[in-house]
Amino acid sequence: MDELVKVVVEKTGLPEAQAKKAAEAVVDFLKEKLPAPLASQVDAALANEEVIDQVVDQAEDLLKKGLGGFLGKK
Repeated sequence: MDELVKVVVEKTGLPEAQAKKAAEAVVDFLKEKLPAPLASQVDAALANEEVIDQVVDQAEDLLKKGLGGFLGKK
């Protein structure tokens, strides 16, 4: 979770306390919405910095390829 909070701080400029609350809210949301087998793996994935780095890289790649336009950014 610490690595995720760090990424949120870097990407948004939020203070660490607010970034932690945001990250926790997203993680809780994912756990509620994902199928049980995936939801149970969220914490394990967050404990693995390599997985977090891969997810961040993939998200940035999607934004560069046009998903940003889909989300209202150009």
